[in-house]
Amino acid sequence: MSLLDRLLPDYQFSERHETRVRCPPGELLDLIQNWEPRDRVADMAMALRQTPARLMHALAPARHPAPRPFGLKSFAPLGRDGDRAMAAGLIGQFWRNDFGLVQISGPEEFIAFDAPRTPKLVLGFIAEPEGELTRLVTETRVHCPDRASYLMFLPYWLVIRPASGLIRRRMLGAIKSLVEPRGGSLSGASR
Repeated sequence: MSLLDRLLPDYQFSERHETRVRCPPGELLDLIQNWEPRDRVADMAMALRQTPARLMHALAPARHPAPRPFGLKSFAPLGRDGDRAMAAGLIGQFWRNDFGLVQISGPEEFIAFDAPRTPKLVLGFIAEPEGELTRLVTETRVHCPDRASYLMFLPYWLVIRPASGLIRRRMLGAIKSLVEPRGGSLSGASR
């Protein structure tokens, strides 16, 4: 059973993108595990996403705290399967201005969490050798535990999915450019 299947076997929403990279799988996952991405487009998308929270804070600072920064560091590490895969996760009511995040300490707490109206999200990286290349896949899965959370998450997903997909594809491109600095002649097939 794959790492993602162990962490979140049932899900209603998913997104998957991939590229091929000239780097061994283990080295690639090591790089990603310690990587702090900097991306203008992702920063702009997140600033746009947090605009309502900023406005609410500006109008009523006593009732609405300033939004906290959100990015890959907001995800809890959930594990690594050798040189094959690694995953991180979030639990929250992502449609809320503050994301409604629930703090978790690790994979056991993530798997065991089952509060109503609170989805779980896992972000995985899978590295599979293909000859001299590695096929690097990023997969996002979201599980809504009940109809109420599904109905709240669905419109949010429809709005954020295009930006999320763009960010994931740019992330794969940035990772590829880190390990293949000259760009090479490899074609990074993203889907």
